[in-house]
Amino acid sequence: QVQLVESGGGLVQAGGSLRLSCAVSGRTFSNYAMAWFRQAPGKEGEFVAASSWNSANTLYADSVKGRFTIARVDAKHTMYLQMNRLNVENTAVYYCAGGPGRYTSQRGVRYSEWGQGTQVTVSS
Repeated sequence: QVQLVESGGGLVQAGGSLRLSCAVSGRTFSNYAMAWFRQAPGKEGEFVAASSWNSANTLYADSVKGRFTIARVDAKHTMYLQMNRLNVENTAVYYCAGGPGRYTSQRGVRYSEWGQGTQVTVSS
């Protein structure tokens, strides 16, 4: 059974940084596309960042470009999201998602497996 487990969320002041982790178990990490999504209170879920199976291609939402970095360490079966210069609009539950294949996508339907989410709260 494939499991994705996020960690690293928490409370941070505006302008601060956090690094989220997503540990994958139950399947090979190769040929596995991954992404981060988030959902703020009262809002629909939205795409944040995505990485292809080999890290060769990445995508970012315009709102996080230049501040967030997605990375994956295959040896650790873990994906990361480094978030810098956080602002209150970044407050949300962050979810990692994965799907078998060699693609990079900002569409949630392309990912078949999801974690339970980790809360990120940015205070002003």
